[in-house]
Amino acid sequence: MIIKSAEFQCSNTRTDRLPAPVLPEYAFIGRSNVGKSSLINMLVQKKGLAKTSQTPGKTQLINHFLINENWQLVDLPGYGYAKTSRSNRSDWEKFIRYYLRNRENLQCVFTLIDSRLTPQKIDLEFCSWLGENGIPFVLVFTKADKQSKVKSDQNMAKFRKSILELFEEAPPQFITSAETDEGRDEVLAFIDDLNKKFEKLDIVRPDPSEI
Repeated sequence: MIIKSAEFQCSNTRTDRLPAPVLPEYAFIGRSNVGKSSLINMLVQKKGLAKTSQTPGKTQLINHFLINENWQLVDLPGYGYAKTSRSNRSDWEKFIRYYLRNRENLQCVFTLIDSRLTPQKIDLEFCSWLGENGIPFVLVFTKADKQSKVKSDQNMAKFRKSILELFEEAPPQFITSAETDEGRDEVLAFIDDLNKKFEKLDIVRPDPSEI
């Protein structure tokens, strides 16, 4: 897939104000400080599209980006540690989970996992919740450039083993690096394939410029 355009669309804390659900949509989420914004910018090759920060939990809204005028990338608040009040974290969790369960045009959730770490309970619990709610997801291991390939492969294997204790089959997985562009082609090819399947559905869509 060639990325011809990538534009910020809108930010929301209310799911009833999201863009009309007429284009295929892909949500990106992960534990705070997993490198989500950097990965998004790498995928669309547009530095600064998703705001990066040294402060974990910076994303506090549902951020929509229109890609190639025919699909949407969604940057969701990270789960786990965030420098905010407990009540705010609870509010985020409620609207994020409502969005994930009810967004009708959501094709897949890209769940980001730090490849430098052994399986983390919070990641496994989130994957389990996605499975329990029948929400399609894949695993995207980030920061592959920060350590040896052997170490990344070991941690990925451990995570896969833990996932297979929860599911009969492990979801697709990708290894990525925002620094070297590793995994970019594979992730975009996966999205492109789902876009083509979405286009076969008998859905009347308005002009993206009018959304």
